Amino acid sequence: MAALASQFSGLRCAPLSSSPLSRPGAATGLALAWPAVGNSLASGGETVCAARIGAPLALTPVQKEREALKKLFEEAYDRARIAPMEGVAFTLEDFHAAIQKYDFDSEIGSKVKGTVFMTDANGALVDITAKSSAYLPLQEACIQRIKHVSEAGIFPGLTEEFVVVGENAADDSLILSLRSIQYDLAWERCRQLQAEDVVVKGKVVGGNKGGVVAIVEGLRGFVPFSQISTKSTAEELLDKELPLKFVELDEEQSRLVLSNRKAMADNQAQLGIGSVVLGTVQSLKPYGAFIDIGGINGLLHVSQISHDRVSDISTVLQPGDTLKVMILSHDRERGRVSLSTKKLEPTPGDMIRNPKLVFEKADEMAQTFRQRIAQAEAMARADMLRFQPESGLSLSSDGILGSLSSDLPADGLLHLDDVPPAEDVVSFSEDNSDDTNE
Repeated sequence: MAALASQFSGLRCAPLSSSPLSRPGAATGLALAWPAVGNSLASGGETVCAARIGAPLALTPVQKEREALKKLFEEAYDRARIAPMEGVAFTLEDFHAAIQKYDFDSEIGSKVKGTVFMTDANGALVDITAKSSAYLPLQEACIQRIKHVSEAGIFPGLTEEFVVVGENAADDSLILSLRSIQYDLAWERCRQLQAEDVVVKGKVVGGNKGGVVAIVEGLRGFVPFSQISTKSTAEELLDKELPLKFVELDEEQSRLVLSNRKAMADNQAQLGIGSVVLGTVQSLKPYGAFIDIGGINGLLHVSQISHDRVSDISTVLQPGDTLKVMILSHDRERGRVSLSTKKLEPTPGDMIRNPKLVFEKADEMAQTFRQRIAQAEAMARADMLRFQPESGLSLSSDGILGSLSSDLPADGLLHLDDVPPAEDVVSFSEDNSDDTNE
């Protein structure tokens, strides 16, 4: 006991009021530090209690990081409270200038440029650099009727020019339209086509007692029955394409009147006997094939397909096939056109064995055939000259006669089936040469 008392005689402690034990949590710290004191006493060393208990405890790395962040936040708070604009390069004037730079006219009818960033079943959201996104409704996405904006080529990422057509009162967002822009372009295109007096294609989409409605350049036009060349009903013409010409165009009244009769008249004027035209097979019948030649249906009779016998038309032609045909005859009053591919065969049977060759040689064979027509007409004139010497007609060395008699049609032969075979024309030429020499 004397030895233990002598060890405690050198121990000096701080006053209790200033000791860490007087603070909350100090007991925990003392409990942790006490084993060290006991060990020191056991070893006989002198220990100063104040040095052990008053010294700060070592911080872990996590605690050090939290202390650093706390100090950083306190400094940032002081700067924001005392000098909020210190070190900021973007001033209030710069902010107003940026707003002015991206400002745009949002009045109804004005045009804005935007980028589609989302689509749905009802339309598309468009970024026009405004305070809120704009909306493109489905019915304003295209001049045609569509079920989804993707049918009009509208996908996220598309940048396009739109026209403002309204405003949503709920959130002040703008309502955009592409249809209005396409509508204006369609009227402009129709005015141009009318000025050029060209024939256009129109698809029949409806009708009433007075006529049918056809779509031309995206616009709905009216075709009166009096301006349709056939006696077809509206139901029969539905979903069919008609050749049309413009009769009346009034954008302000949204009035567009078209004529199929005028278009057909122009097409028929180009159907010269012996001419070669491009056609598309429309339908097959046991007696022949109906060919669409520029809006006019012509008949390619089974006997006019090839010099060789055709027992089944479907083995030679199919609906949708494109081919070149020759005009054999044209009855303008009855609207009937007779066609032939047989006359265009380089050798008999080519239309069956090698239709591609017939297509390639069509114009060349037609030229040869027209020469035969000219020779046949010359033969007809010469025969008339023999029987009517008083007419005063003479045959030149080139085989050209004077004006035709009233007995011969002024426009030549009415039907190319009347043209004699080439060998007959040759024999006639030889006979005529003998007569001339005599």
